[in-house]
Amino acid sequence: MNKKTLFTILAILILPVLAFFGLSRSQNNSVIAEVSGKPQIIKFSSTMCSECKEVEKVFDELMPKYQDNIAYTEIIVDNRDDMKNKLIKKYNVQMVPTVIMLNSDGTQAARIETTLPAEEMDKYIRGLH
Repeated sequence: MNKKTLFTILAILILPVLAFFGLSRSQNNSVIAEVSGKPQIIKFSSTMCSECKEVEKVFDELMPKYQDNIAYTEIIVDNRDDMKNKLIKKYNVQMVPTVIMLNSDGTQAARIETTLPAEEMDKYIRGLH
């Protein structure tokens, strides 16, 4: 086997692995905001979850009007690290989507583990203080 053939075989085997890890790292950008004195919404989801995508559409619609008053963080559970594992344990997340809503004093105001229509989700958000 010549060097060119060996290089081609290695490239075919290694490039998909590198692409997978590169894409996985790019989706690992969710960082929990350190917030005090402000209500907070933490949404746990997965890139492989169709129901999570529906919840994301609802938040994409609603959050622009609350962005100055409520901190919003999305945690993608696909690629776990220590910070994500601590939050998953802290909020006892066992399924996705899970939305945790915290009042400005840090107390949990609501826990939602399903898709809700925008109007109903908006009622929960308005109830935060």
